[in-house]
Amino acid sequence: MTAITDDPEFRALCAYSARIGGDPALIQGAGGNTSLKRDGTLWVKASGTWLSEAERRMIMVPVRLAPLRAALAAGDPRAETATDFVVAEDNPAGLRPSIEATLHAALPHRVVVHVHCVETIAWAARVDAEAALAPRLAGLNWAFIPYIRPGPPLTRAIAARLAPDTDVLILGNHGLVAGGADTAAAGARIAEVASRLRRAQRPAPPADLDRLAAAAAASDYVAAADPLTHAVATDARALAVARRGSLYPDHVIFLGPGIVEIPPGGRAAEVAGTRSPPPAMLVVPGAGVLLRRDASAGAIALARCLADVTTRLAPEEPLAPLGVAAERELMNWEAEQYRKAQPAPRA
Repeated sequence: MTAITDDPEFRALCAYSARIGGDPALIQGAGGNTSLKRDGTLWVKASGTWLSEAERRMIMVPVRLAPLRAALAAGDPRAETATDFVVAEDNPAGLRPSIEATLHAALPHRVVVHVHCVETIAWAARVDAEAALAPRLAGLNWAFIPYIRPGPPLTRAIAARLAPDTDVLILGNHGLVAGGADTAAAGARIAEVASRLRRAQRPAPPADLDRLAAAAAASDYVAAADPLTHAVATDARALAVARRGSLYPDHVIFLGPGIVEIPPGGRAAEVAGTRSPPPAMLVVPGAGVLLRRDASAGAIALARCLADVTTRLAPEEPLAPLGVAAERELMNWEAEQYRKAQPAPRA
């Protein structure tokens, strides 16, 4: 059998994965995943790896497609991680499949791409998301899936809505999925949807670095290095949106539920000391964002994502935060804790 790395379509998928992995409007940190079906094998991104690495190292895991689909149909709990269906001899690094491997397996397309597009999330986090999206996606073969935990629960919800010609999925409070006969087709659908859903992003005042320094004094926190991250605190409307609650799963996984604010005149050390574990991110209203010195690369990326999403939303919109039960489910899910613990790419 020809090595997968010699397959032109596999190389095209890796090149595309690396490109979108470097675009924070589509992918943040270890979020998102891509896949290719070839000769009965599903090659899907490994859990916790970054798409931006796709051309630098092997981040794709081979999974036996038919047994995984059978396990999913039978309600077999092994479908949750899909590790029992990995082709071990073609996975020398012992990588673990994406937590959304079943989603990729269930779709019939040869290539499937899933992104956490900030333009999509800004629409998909609304109570009326499906109705609001309908005129914007007219003419596309798309379906809306209300929020449900990723993995087999989400896959089963997708299967219930999937029509033979569906090639675009909008996942409530989550993101965008597109399939195609090849990478070019799937990628074109991602670009088309992102373009149709584009929303104006409000410019935000710059961070007040002096106030942030005062709030961070004698603590393990520093001002966020990315100036765009501060918008969630310096734009009053973005802050009002963020106060509504967590809007998408990766926010909860990497930053914890909602946001933690430092009150006027307060100090990071005092606020962090009341919480275990200490928050990765603290918001200083009107001044900016503080991040723990040891914040993971994933947390840093999701802090920027929060600003990118909230500056596209207005507080008066009918938003649908995930809620306490969904947040708790995500935080206690072993698969997400595994993904969060994986090392970030080396610079």
